[in-house]
Amino acid sequence: MNGPTDYPFAPVNFTAVTFADTFWRPRLETNRSVTLPFNFRKCEETGRISNFAKAAGQMAGAHEGIFYNDSDVFKVVEGAAYCLALAQDPELDNYLDNLIALFAGAQEEDGYLYTARTIDPAAVRAEREGLTRWSHLRVNHELYNVGHLYEAAAAHFQATGKRTLLDVALKNAALIDSVFGPDKLRAVPGHQEIEIGLAKLYRVTGEERWLRLAKFFLDERGHANGRELYTNFGNPGYMQDHLPVLEQAEAVGHSVRAVYMYTGMADVAALTGDSSYIAAIDRLWENVVGRKLYITGGIGARHTGEAFGDDYELPNAEAYAETCAAIANILWNQRMFLLHGDARYIDVLELSLYNGFLSGVSFSGDEFFYTNPLASDGKTAVNRGSLGRQPWFDCSCCPTNDVRFLASLPGYVYATTDDTLYVNLFVAGEGEIEMNGEAVGLRQETAYPWDGRLRLRVDPAQKSHFSLALRIPGWANNQPVPSDLYRFADGESAGAVLTINGETVTPTLEKGYAVLRRVWQPGDVVEMNLPMPVRRVLCNEAVETNRGRVALMRGPLVYCVEGVDNGGSVSHLSLADTAPLSVEHHPELLNGVTVIRSEGAQPITAIPYYAWSHRGPGEMAVWVQRQSQ
Repeated sequence: MNGPTDYPFAPVNFTAVTFADTFWRPRLETNRSVTLPFNFRKCEETGRISNFAKAAGQMAGAHEGIFYNDSDVFKVVEGAAYCLALAQDPELDNYLDNLIALFAGAQEEDGYLYTARTIDPAAVRAEREGLTRWSHLRVNHELYNVGHLYEAAAAHFQATGKRTLLDVALKNAALIDSVFGPDKLRAVPGHQEIEIGLAKLYRVTGEERWLRLAKFFLDERGHANGRELYTNFGNPGYMQDHLPVLEQAEAVGHSVRAVYMYTGMADVAALTGDSSYIAAIDRLWENVVGRKLYITGGIGARHTGEAFGDDYELPNAEAYAETCAAIANILWNQRMFLLHGDARYIDVLELSLYNGFLSGVSFSGDEFFYTNPLASDGKTAVNRGSLGRQPWFDCSCCPTNDVRFLASLPGYVYATTDDTLYVNLFVAGEGEIEMNGEAVGLRQETAYPWDGRLRLRVDPAQKSHFSLALRIPGWANNQPVPSDLYRFADGESAGAVLTINGETVTPTLEKGYAVLRRVWQPGDVVEMNLPMPVRRVLCNEAVETNRGRVALMRGPLVYCVEGVDNGGSVSHLSLADTAPLSVEHHPELLNGVTVIRSEGAQPITAIPYYAWSHRGPGEMAVWVQRQSQ
C-alpha cells in the first residue's frame, strides 16, 4: 500500500444535485415511487426476504429460489438508502430497520451470511454451493452476495448515520478477512463484486484491511495457488481467471463479471496509487471501446455465458447486451474519468446511459429488459423467453440493479479537482458545490437530450477564481465513440459555441472539455450551443454484421426503426445517403420523443432506441440497409 490516496477527480455527491428537467426527473420519481416498492414487493413474493427469516429461525421451510437471491435484496436496500439520503421517509426508514434486523438474525455467530447454507446445510446442492463453506466459489456467489451487502451498508450508514447494517457488513468482512489471504485460503469469487464493496467499506471506516482484502482478491486471479483456475462454457476466460489481472489485455468472458472486476481495479488503483492497475484497465478499455462496444453503449455479444465475443463480434438480433452490463459499463467509465479527467470516458458513459441502459426500464418503472438486442423480428423471444419487457425474472439481477443505479444518477453530473469544476452531464436542475472552500451554486437550464442548448448560471458565495470545464460531447465533435469502431458518414457538423454573459468566448480545449478560467461573480451566465443535426453512423468494416448498413444518431441518442411506425415491417427498409432527414418532436408519443423522418422514395420513421417495445411486439432494427452513391 502506498498510503492514503483516492481518485484525483472527485464526483459531486448525488445529494448535492437536484434535477428539474422533464427527461430524468420523472424517471427518478418513478424509480422512487414505483420501482423501489415494486422491487421490495417482488422480493417478498418470491421468498427472497423470507429466506432471511428462515435463516434467522423465525420461519420454517426450505430455501426458495436461486442461491444468489440474497444479493437482490441488498441491491434494493442500497437504492432505498439513496432515496432516504435525498428525502426523509419514515415508513421506508422503518421498513429498512425491520429488514436489517432480519439480516442480523440470519447472520451466523461468526459473521457468515448466506441464507442458502444457513437454512439447511444438509440440503445444500453440492454441485452449486459446495459441501462446506467456500468450497465452490467458482459458482456459489458466497462472496458476490456480501459485496452487495457492503455497498448497501455503506449507503445506509451515509444516508441515516445508523450502524445497524454497517455492523452486519463489518462482522461478515472480518470473517472473510480471517479466512482469505496470501497466508490463508487462496481463492477468489467466481463472480466479482466484493472488491467494489470492500473499497466502500474502506472509505467509510478507514480500515486498511478491507482495501488489502480487495486487492488480494484481484491479485489472486489467474494464479493456481492450490486451486484449479476457473472455467465455464468451454471458455477459460469466462470468469476472468485465465490470467493475472495485470496481464489481461482483452475483455473476455461474462461481461458483467469482467466489468465489475475492472471497476474494482479502478477503485484499488485510486486508493493505493498502484499505477500497474491503471495500465491494465487502460488496455482493457481500449479493447472494449475499440472492438467490443455496441453503438448503443451495450456490451456482451453472446447469450452463451452472457459474454463478450471475439474482437468485432457484434451481432444485432442475437446481442445479449444485458442491462446489468450497461450499468457496469457506466460504473467503470465513471471511474476511468475520475482517474484520468478525460471526457471520452463520459462520452461512453453517456452513450450507455441514454441507450443501452435506459432501454432496460419501462416508462412505468415496473417492467424490464434483461437483454437489449439491436434488432428483433417480433417473433423470436429476446428477453429471457419473452418478446418484451417483463415484471420479473427468476434471475432478477437487472430490476434490482436498475433501482440502485437510477437513485444515484445525480452524482454523475459534476466533478471537481482543487481548481476545476467539471460539468459532465447536461440535466436541468441545481447543484451546490464547494470550490476553494466556498459554496458555488450551479443552475442548468436545458432541454437535453432533445436540444443542445445549455444555460448555466454560476453563483459563488463571493467572487472566486476557478476553472469551469464543460464537456464537449464526442457526438458534437464528429466522433460517435472515442475509437474507430464507428464513424459519422456525413462530414462534419458545426462545433460548440460558448458565451459568458452574452459575449462569445474561445475557450481552451483540454481532454474534451471547454475550459473557462476566470474570476467568477455571482450571477455569471455561461451559454453553450451544441448543434444537433441527425447523423448517419457507419460501422468499422471488420464488424461483418453491419457491413452495408447505416444507423442514425441525434445528440446522445441512438435511433431505431419499429414496425409499428413503418407499415408493420422494417426488414425491407433502406436509407439512401442522399435522402433528406428531418426531426419532429411529439410530446404525446412515447412520453414525448423527437422522431426522425426520411422522406425519400422509401419513407422511414425512427424513434429513440430506448423507447422501443412500448407498443407491443414487432420488428425493430438499429442498423438498416444503406443505399450509397
